[in-house]
Amino acid sequence: MIENKALVERFFRYVKIDTQSREDQTAQPSTEKQRDLARLLYRELRELGLDAFYDEDYGYVYAALPGSEPALGFIAHMDTSPSASGTNVRPRIEESYRGGDIVLRQGSETQPAILLSPQSFPELNRHIGEDLVVTDGTTLLGADDKAGVAEIMSMLAYYAAHPEQPHRTICAAFTPDEEVGRGTEHFDTARFGAKEAYTVDGGRLGEIEYECFNAAAATVTIRGRSVHPGYAKNAMLNALNVAMEFHALLPADERPEHTEGYAGFYHLSSMEGDVEKATLRYIIRDHDRAIFEQRKKTIAAAGETINSAYRAFLGEEVVSVAIRDQYYNMALAMHEHMTLVTNAEDAFRSLGVTPAVVPIRGGTDGAALTEQGIPCPNLSTGGYNYHGRFEYASVQEMETCVKVLIKLAEG
Repeated sequence: MIENKALVERFFRYVKIDTQSREDQTAQPSTEKQRDLARLLYRELRELGLDAFYDEDYGYVYAALPGSEPALGFIAHMDTSPSASGTNVRPRIEESYRGGDIVLRQGSETQPAILLSPQSFPELNRHIGEDLVVTDGTTLLGADDKAGVAEIMSMLAYYAAHPEQPHRTICAAFTPDEEVGRGTEHFDTARFGAKEAYTVDGGRLGEIEYECFNAAAATVTIRGRSVHPGYAKNAMLNALNVAMEFHALLPADERPEHTEGYAGFYHLSSMEGDVEKATLRYIIRDHDRAIFEQRKKTIAAAGETINSAYRAFLGEEVVSVAIRDQYYNMALAMHEHMTLVTNAEDAFRSLGVTPAVVPIRGGTDGAALTEQGIPCPNLSTGGYNYHGRFEYASVQEMETCVKVLIKLAEG
């Protein structure tokens, strides 16, 4: 049974707004459509009576609800992953999930059915009896991180409606471009106001994260030479073939689909091009800083290997590799602020949830903010299968997450 209908209504309202970010842009936000959600959140915060600010230059939204000191912050990001479409998201609730396949889209003579199946996603078996928010299987849902956005907004709405309830000063921030590693690029720490915070950007209920990957993005550009294929012998250099050669130089067993726990990876997130030019985009991840630095060298070395093989043939460099660090493992900086983790564990336990402190196989805005002196462990949201068409969220877990935020804000 849904306890908090306003939470679900908020979540549906937010996921229907396309906020997909883009890696190939330098402006912030990287897509103007992220501003649609930012402006909506700003209006809703003002309607709650909060002191809110919309950064028109960079798309951030900040809000504060006065209370006792010290202030406590909560952060979620508004953008969704470039990995799957966020256009025309059609959320619906699979009520009281009974197990087995969930039909996201019925099959027809022209198209197959799309099924969310426990055979592919065994985690579904944990949600028997719960209400699950799903899509029609053609887009992502956007629970990453609009579940976190909706939960923070619901916590603020609770305290705004119950001024008699004591709480710490609550500072909230909603960021753009987290999914492309730029969520804190123009984050205004002074306006945010809190010296410690939580990102609400996790998954399974009860999980608390304060260790994350070191992260970098690599763009590999390959130049070829097009010649009519009928007369191409000893003349053509097909950039697409060279791109495949480059990719084959990276260890195949160190891709995301073969790693878990603390193990890092090279992930080819996109590839495009033609005979004349090809572009490969990678994300590089590792919890260990030394191994992370070596991974970047491996990418660069693969480029030099290709150049050595083809430089004389083309008469110029064939491959250029551009690597940009995105964030670093926040574990070391968090060791002096473990009370935040302990408080989160206590909040989950008080609601009958067994907490689990686990490493993030990803990153959050909190990683960069922790480096800047604002410790930010990450909290679960109740969303699953992020960045893909089979993403879903548990309504009951989201409701519990709101209660956890309220507990934490009590001080």
